[in-house]
Amino acid sequence: MNTLNEMNTLTESQGIESTPIFIRRDDTIVPNLNPIYRYKFTEHFMEELYEFSKIHQYDARKDFKEAWKIWIEENEDIINQETLRLDNLGYKGNVIDKMFKSARYYFRNKSTDKKEPKQRRQYISVTRELLNAMDNHIEKNMFNEDYQPKTGFILFCKSNEAILIETLANVIEQGITDSEVIQDKIKKTYKNRYFILTQNNK
Repeated sequence: MNTLNEMNTLTESQGIESTPIFIRRDDTIVPNLNPIYRYKFTEHFMEELYEFSKIHQYDARKDFKEAWKIWIEENEDIINQETLRLDNLGYKGNVIDKMFKSARYYFRNKSTDKKEPKQRRQYISVTRELLNAMDNHIEKNMFNEDYQPKTGFILFCKSNEAILIETLANVIEQGITDSEVIQDKIKKTYKNRYFILTQNNK
């Protein structure tokens, strides 16, 4: 490592923005004793957080927080990895709180018109008709003793084939053709609707 710039580049490669770690004083390179860090999430994690934020961009605060609880449960593995990475880099704050604030106040309000250096994963939208059908199915069955989101989703698919076929065609028109991705999206949407409706009926 021969130059001041090379030494300062070390922090950038680990996902940290800061003032220079090393500064030049006269002809001697010495440590900067007052670095100011801004710890960043990895690009992959930011893409996941961005997608969640856009899906729930217009949710009321209560609904957003309930959806957030589901999201952190479903994404426990990548959240734990990101938390461990930031801990190892020396971050002392609450990582989950940092994630929530980024989703609620930064990514949610971030303009989609801004040019990105890399194309983000395409957001899959579903129709209001599908959401209404899910809500109706959940409201009719949610108080049954044997009802659970997992089995409820299976019953919903069996009794709403026409709407699902229309949804499939709509998603394919968006350029999404992976059947597993589409199924996972619809399943997560049903689970989210269930959670929101059960919370509202408490």
